[in-house]
Amino acid sequence: MNVFVAGASGTIGVPLVRALVTAGHHVTAMTRSPEKQAMLKDFGAVPVVADALDADAVMRVVVASKPDVVIHQLTALPKAGVKKASDLDATNRLRSEGTRYLLAAAIAAHARRIIAGSFALFRDGASTGDAGTDQAAAAVASMEGQILDASRRGAIEGVVLRYGLFYGPHNPATDQMITLVRRRMLPVVRGDKSLLPVIHIDDAVSATVAALDRGPAGQVYDIVDDRPVSMTDIVVNLAERAGAPKPFAVPAWIPRLLAPYLAQVTSLHLNLTNSAARAGLGWHPAFPTFREGVAQTLSNAA
Repeated sequence: MNVFVAGASGTIGVPLVRALVTAGHHVTAMTRSPEKQAMLKDFGAVPVVADALDADAVMRVVVASKPDVVIHQLTALPKAGVKKASDLDATNRLRSEGTRYLLAAAIAAHARRIIAGSFALFRDGASTGDAGTDQAAAAVASMEGQILDASRRGAIEGVVLRYGLFYGPHNPATDQMITLVRRRMLPVVRGDKSLLPVIHIDDAVSATVAALDRGPAGQVYDIVDDRPVSMTDIVVNLAERAGAPKPFAVPAWIPRLLAPYLAQVTSLHLNLTNSAARAGLGWHPAFPTFREGVAQTLSNAA
C-alpha cells in the first residue's frame, strides 16, 4: 500500500514510519526540516520536504506520491514539552489550516482514506473557561470536523484516532518526567481527583497501522489504555520504577499558580474506553496499563 505520512519526523511520526516500512508499505514521509530527510530515508521511506501551511507545496508532494492512504500527524510542539497554552499556537494552526490543505491534496490525489491523529484530552471542542485551552480544543474540533465532513460527503474515507497522552521510550515528556522524579522535583497534588487517558507510543502506532484498512469511514476511536490513571498514579509509578525517592505532596493551588495550563490539563477527569477501537480496528494495546508500559520504558532506558 502507498502511504503518505504528514508529520513524519515528529514524536509519533518517526516510529510510525518505521512500523509502516517494516509492514511492507511504500511510505512517503513529509517533513518541513530538510535535515530530517536522511533519517527518514534510512528508515526506508521516501522523504519529501514541504511546509504544511503552504497549500501549493502540500498539493504538489501529496499528488506526486499517489497515496492510497494519507496519515495526518502534523504538530509543532516544543521539544521540552507544552508548558503553557501559547506553546500550542503553531499546532493549533496545523490542525485547522494545515488540515484543510492536506485534506484537499488527499482528495485531489484520489487517496482512498485519510487518518487523522487527534488528541483525546481536547475532545468535542467543549469550553473549559480558559482561553488558551479553548483555542486548542477548537483547533482539534476543526481538524476532526473537516475530516468527518469530507467522509460524510463521500469525498474520501475519514477516520479519526483520538490518542491519549503519549508516554514511552524516546518520548520527550516521559524522559523529562523521569529526570524530574529522580531529582525529586515532580510532586503529587494533595486530593488529586484527575483521571487521564494515556497510551504507550508503540500502541498508538499499532492502532494507526490497523486503521489503514480497518474501521468504517466516518468513525472516531479513542486510542487509550485499558485503564485511565491519575496524575498521582503517573508520578508515583515513575518514581517506583525509576528507584527514585517518594514524591512529596503539594496543595493544588501551587501548580495552579506556577503552571496554570499544565495544572488544568493534568487535573482533567476523563474516563475513556478503548472498546470501540478493539472492536472496529481489531486492535488491543500491548501495554494495557500505564504500570506495565512504564516498566518497559524504564527497562529500555536502563
